Amino acid sequence: MRSKSFDGMVCSIAGVMAAVGDRWGVLILRDLFCGLSRYDDFRRSTGVTNATLSDRLKHLEANGLIERRRYQLKPERFEYVLTKKGKQIAPVMFVLAKVGDCLEVSGTSAPPMKFVNRKTGAEVGWAFIDEVTDEMVDPIDLAIEAGPGADDLVRWRVSHGKAGRGTTERCR
Repeated sequence: MRSKSFDGMVCSIAGVMAAVGDRWGVLILRDLFCGLSRYDDFRRSTGVTNATLSDRLKHLEANGLIERRRYQLKPERFEYVLTKKGKQIAPVMFVLAKVGDCLEVSGTSAPPMKFVNRKTGAEVGWAFIDEVTDEMVDPIDLAIEAGPGADDLVRWRVSHGKAGRGTTERCR
């Protein structure tokens, strides 16, 4: 069964999901953020089939998240690199990993990856930052409101949903 397309949906989250494609797209992006760039490395890391990997790489490239670059002529071989647009997904990958650690869904007794400051070696966390004061916002104080690009459905969603009423909790 094919999923319904997100075309025409006024939602930034749906747009990112459409650009990424599916769970395999997320894992390919994870691997790119980890520094992998070659087809065989993606296969080894994910266990995805050749047909699926080829399809997902083409999808990510068509959506401007990755770029294919030739690194060898005979035989012709390519590597994949994140574009500027693709690099903007890094915070999403980081938060998915941190939430996964909090929910203990990795199948291990401890987080499988650490995110550290390259300069200090200290672990990095995430936070909501007030764009006016530069202060951290407690997730309980986070509200979701309709933005300037909202359509009627978005306005309905945020006015009727409970997420806009400070119910978010922070995963530590």
